[in-house]
Amino acid sequence: MHPFLADCRARLAFDLLSHTWNAVVLWALRDGPGRPVELRQQIGGISSKVLNETLRRLQFNGLVDRRAHPGSPPRVEYELTALGRTLLAPIDAFGAWAYEHGDEVMAAQDAARGEADQP
Repeated sequence: MHPFLADCRARLAFDLLSHTWNAVVLWALRDGPGRPVELRQQIGGISSKVLNETLRRLQFNGLVDRRAHPGSPPRVEYELTALGRTLLAPIDAFGAWAYEHGDEVMAAQDAARGEADQP
């Protein structure tokens, strides 16, 4: 079996982590449950709509649980599932790689832009 076919497990994992906000939201929940307002403040730069879409996608994939608390006003919290916690180490490793090699990637991008600007 080819490892990167559309229905393979590796492709599933890459798809989960390739979405812009999935890893960021998972990482923001690493220390415990969070309400959407708290998550937006912690993350920064994410709209309520995009955060809600991301949380729903992560819930659909079994990575976060949604817990509604009755009351006035009603409260909702999100928390990593055991499955979601298994992604923290790969996310951390990917972040460490980005920290170590980010300048090289940005330099390559700048160089490519410079080449594209030349006739």
